[in-house]
Amino acid sequence: MKEIQQEITPLGVDDLFIVLNHHSAKFDYPVHYHSDFEINLVIDTYGRRVVGDSVEDFSTLDLVMIGPNVPHAWLGEVEENNHVVTIQFSEKLLDYPILEKRSFDNIKRLLIESKRGLFFFGKTRREMRDKILSLTNLQGFQTVLEFFSLLHALSVADRRVLVSNQYDSQLLVRTSKSRRIKLVCDYIEQNYSKAMNLTDVAAMVNMSDSAFSHFFKKKTNLSFKEYLTHIRIAHACQLLTKTTHSVAEICFTCGFNNMSNFIRIFKGRKGNTPLEYRAIMEQLLIKY
Repeated sequence: MKEIQQEITPLGVDDLFIVLNHHSAKFDYPVHYHSDFEINLVIDTYGRRVVGDSVEDFSTLDLVMIGPNVPHAWLGEVEENNHVVTIQFSEKLLDYPILEKRSFDNIKRLLIESKRGLFFFGKTRREMRDKILSLTNLQGFQTVLEFFSLLHALSVADRRVLVSNQYDSQLLVRTSKSRRIKLVCDYIEQNYSKAMNLTDVAAMVNMSDSAFSHFFKKKTNLSFKEYLTHIRIAHACQLLTKTTHSVAEICFTCGFNNMSNFIRIFKGRKGNTPLEYRAIMEQLLIKY
């Protein structure tokens, strides 16, 4: 397997953000990552997008926001009217004192969520397209106002998370204020390859099965079983991408004890069989 490439963005130390306006985009950059935030608008084409362990088709109008160090790439049809606008800004924005003010709560939440990759849908995409395109024509301090206006609009827009691998489990552990959730999530992350049941994990935090089930679902929005499967599929995606291990090896390494069940669950979560997913990732890891 090829390694995912690290990109050094053109963002300078004095830049709040940069806007890269590409007409007739060639989609010739392989899967890569960088240390900056990125908003990517793709217009008038179709193809396939990878963000973290998410692989999805896109068409006509695609709007995604990606946090620092999340692998990503777009593979689209190369046509004369392809248009891609990319906005990049430093991960240090999260540390700006102004983001601690109440008025910036939604923007701060957006930046944190984008570390899992965000897809914006419906009416939002058309409204944000116009704001992003207008930003490409502005200069001076007006661009700063429009940039923060864009972030605010995105922060209250309809969106869904793309990444389902360790990025979000680690984010949950880092941001959760619950000691018990951190303890349980750390335990699952370290022992996902082993047999695990709810009773044993509930006992770790001195809770009954029913109380723990309710508590865990409230804190993570997933049942214990769903979360465990989520982590196991996440590790399977990494092994399919980064190793040449067989599907059978990956199945059992990730805690599944039945190949048919593993393939069925994997396809239900990722939309492709493990072999199809590996083939797609191999294709996206090479330069077109």
